[in-house]
Amino acid sequence: MLKKLVLAISVAAVSGCGVAYISPKVAASDGKVRVLSLTADSVKAANSSAYYPKELPSVFFANAGGGRGVRGAGATPPPSLERQNRPSALEMRVPPAVTPGPYEIGVGDVLLLATKTPGNTVEELSGLLAAQNSRQGYTVQDDGAIAVPEVGRVMVAGLTLEEAEAQLFQNLVENQIDPTFSLEIAEFNSKRVTIGGAVTAPQIVPVTLTPLTLDEALAAAGSISTKDLDYASIRIYREGTLYQIPLNAYLRQPELQKTRLIDGDNVYVDTEYELDKAKAYFEEQITLAEFRQQARVQALNELNSEVSLRRAALEEERANFRDQLEFDAVDRDYVYMTGEVLKNARFALPFGRKASLADALYDSDGFENRTANPSQVYVLRGSPEPGNPDLVTAWHLNASNASNFLLATKMEMRPNDVVFIAEQPITRWNRVVQQLVPSLLTSSASLAAQ
Repeated sequence: MLKKLVLAISVAAVSGCGVAYISPKVAASDGKVRVLSLTADSVKAANSSAYYPKELPSVFFANAGGGRGVRGAGATPPPSLERQNRPSALEMRVPPAVTPGPYEIGVGDVLLLATKTPGNTVEELSGLLAAQNSRQGYTVQDDGAIAVPEVGRVMVAGLTLEEAEAQLFQNLVENQIDPTFSLEIAEFNSKRVTIGGAVTAPQIVPVTLTPLTLDEALAAAGSISTKDLDYASIRIYREGTLYQIPLNAYLRQPELQKTRLIDGDNVYVDTEYELDKAKAYFEEQITLAEFRQQARVQALNELNSEVSLRRAALEEERANFRDQLEFDAVDRDYVYMTGEVLKNARFALPFGRKASLADALYDSDGFENRTANPSQVYVLRGSPEPGNPDLVTAWHLNASNASNFLLATKMEMRPNDVVFIAEQPITRWNRVVQQLVPSLLTSSASLAAQ
């Protein structure tokens, strides 16, 4: 009986060692596997293979800002009023003297062109007067030209009357037309001065060939209409600057009355010192400033809405991509973990950068300390060569020396790499025993039954 029991144990042991348990290992004996130790130099060779990580979609690099920007209506005018106590005397701020030179023809002016016609002097004079009475002239159009029959368009805007005559003379000669003519400005519409405030009839006064002075402009508006001489003033708003002439000083000094006005001046006769009182022109400026501000606020609101819509669209696209990742619907590169690891799994290579062996090990919780053999860590990588398409390179890391883990931080992973960690010899024997014991018990029971 004892002999039969020993024989059963031996048979079971041989069966258990050869059939019941097969230990995975990396072997280079068949010529299909090439084992290379990981060193500082071999890591460089392993990393030399070309690899370009997959990139995140461009939506992850976009932002919701930018765009056409905040539009506006231009710079707002400077403040036109300032709260202050009424002083004993109004401040004198006289506009600087100007010499604009000869009158320059502008858009809207009406030019009267008189040419020589057959007939006696009386008929010619009658014809000229008829043309004036019927306002038969040429209006300077928005492009700065007048359209003369048989001559065409003649550019006159920005020219003095003398320069316009020379230009017209040249055009008549070029068109072989008798250049005998006279040219004058029948209506002055391009240059104006606004008169308002405490005057009899506020109006717009044109600037003509003769200089326009302050007293002439006020006379055209029916003169000043106020009894408050102590605190009344004449304010001139010119090119963004506010000038002021106290009314008492204006009445006493003739040189102030002859202050020359230019195109675009706004004259306002104010009866109080505080500038917060209504003035036609300055109220208009304030209204325009408010309009510009409202336009900018509206544009800012539009931009905020546009940015919010862009941000929502970006978030939706990013969320869709994350959902695709969750359902494994995105093409990814993987490294596969097997052997004595805590869990056989696949490690997804990151987007936009390269991962190391250390990343793969520690992202998957590393290896099982009780069963793994730290001296047998391998990175299995396909390395086909001419005549040997199935060649696999096994990069061997001996991690029993903890300092070699620095090599794991430098060893770059490639798609479809397999990280394999072998078992310890004692682990292999323990697993053999675990499978052998049931076989021994079964064999012993069979022998005992005989």
